Amino acid sequence: MAQTLIKSALFLTAATFLSKVLGSVFRIPLQNIAGDDVFGIFSMVYPVYMAVLIITVAGIPIAISKLISEARFNGGIDDIRDIFASASIVSFSFGVISFLLMFSLADHIALLLGGSYAAEAVRIVSFALIIAPYMAVYRGFFQGYDDMQPTAVSQVLEQLIRVLLLLALAVILVEMQAESSVVAGGVMAGSAVGALASLVYLRRLFVKSSHRPKPQSKFTLIIFRRWSKRILLLALPICAGALVLPILSMIDSVTVPLQLHSYGYSADAVPDAFGVYSRGTALVQIAVVFASALILPLIPAVTGALARGEEQGAAGLIEKSMKLSHLTALPAAAGLFALTAPLNLAFFGSLDGHWAIAVLHLSAAPMAYAIVTTGMLQGVNQPVRAAAVVIGGALVKAGLNVWLVPIYGLEAAAGTTLGVYTFIAFIHTAMIRKRLAYTTQRRVLFVSAIGSLLIAAAVGLPLFVIEIEAWSRLAALIYSGAAVAGGVIIFAAAVWFGRAVTKEDLRQVPGLRRFAR
Repeated sequence: MAQTLIKSALFLTAATFLSKVLGSVFRIPLQNIAGDDVFGIFSMVYPVYMAVLIITVAGIPIAISKLISEARFNGGIDDIRDIFASASIVSFSFGVISFLLMFSLADHIALLLGGSYAAEAVRIVSFALIIAPYMAVYRGFFQGYDDMQPTAVSQVLEQLIRVLLLLALAVILVEMQAESSVVAGGVMAGSAVGALASLVYLRRLFVKSSHRPKPQSKFTLIIFRRWSKRILLLALPICAGALVLPILSMIDSVTVPLQLHSYGYSADAVPDAFGVYSRGTALVQIAVVFASALILPLIPAVTGALARGEEQGAAGLIEKSMKLSHLTALPAAAGLFALTAPLNLAFFGSLDGHWAIAVLHLSAAPMAYAIVTTGMLQGVNQPVRAAAVVIGGALVKAGLNVWLVPIYGLEAAAGTTLGVYTFIAFIHTAMIRKRLAYTTQRRVLFVSAIGSLLIAAAVGLPLFVIEIEAWSRLAALIYSGAAVAGGVIIFAAAVWFGRAVTKEDLRQVPGLRRFAR
């Protein structure tokens, strides 16, 4: 049974990784197809939708899975039905309320985002809120039976259909020469259709499943009140931790476009300018996908170790997670920063917004640390403290954006992103160390930092003597690809000769076991 659970967890982690890659990579072709103005509107609206969606749904699958798992071992078939029914009512109710608020307030939300051009996109994406929360209940149900495959497949299915439909609608609407606001609204339909496809898949599995509860008693209002309270008490703290990325992105959506007016941009130029700024966030989100996938198995593993009184085991998990973060976040940020110009040209077709995008690329490292340490705090049962730090950071970022963007423009918004994520990661790390003593990976951190600097120097310094403005997009892509390959070799050599990775580390990775010899 343990082996099956491990395989299910690995399967779910891989699927989560793939779905997050799909959810990040599509931004590049979207910008190429529809332009910076449509990409800018999309980048304003989508974080708001994600923040509302997470508040509505995040934590419910984990809460349901925990309660159903307990009910299984206690032999409570009626309890399983009651948990599932209560969660369905709560989720669907939250979804409908969120939809009605977002749809009816679309014009007001659009004004907060800088202009009426965002209203259509807000209205259309709000329909996904009716479906996604109810769909999450089915994921939680199967997870309660230690069956991760339905969740994994549904995640990939949802993202794949969303991305394909989104890009197809972008092509069609651009060919029809529709206005930017209409194109942005059209592509948002992909979110609702993707969620619907996932729901249909999960519902079919549920109907055919042998785990489908067959209760002997009636479901009453008293039962609903009892279980809905327990579900919410478990789900809300988890929701707080899931808001790290969306809430800070939403702060940019709400504050930056309005402040760009004060900086000097006309109303028509704001979406285009914000689209240029969002080029940086597109590549950064790809870079931090690993961190987002890492926390999925980390949270229950650390929580379980502490519940069994195995503090050393929990500390060991945190040490390994921090080591992986050092070995991935630092070189990714250094490489993105050094290759900002060729990547901007290769993927987005111009060098616009170079310095703002470069600073955003540098923020990939603290962003990854912020995500991982948030998961760690959830694992050591301190989700409220993690949420308090994130909310505090969001308020600080909002204030800094309002103060600095009218003076320094997009570079100020990027700088506040870098500063706030660094603040969150630093405070979270200090809180984890206070709760659970673990060995600081000083050698790994030092070697990773040196290796990352070597990467930045090797791939970035040549660009100071090369006239990249004259390059074609293909030439920029070839240089970027060669630089990434060279950077990997440089960093691998630094890590190996700096003894940041041991033979034991290599033995734990199936594809690298032969190198341990």
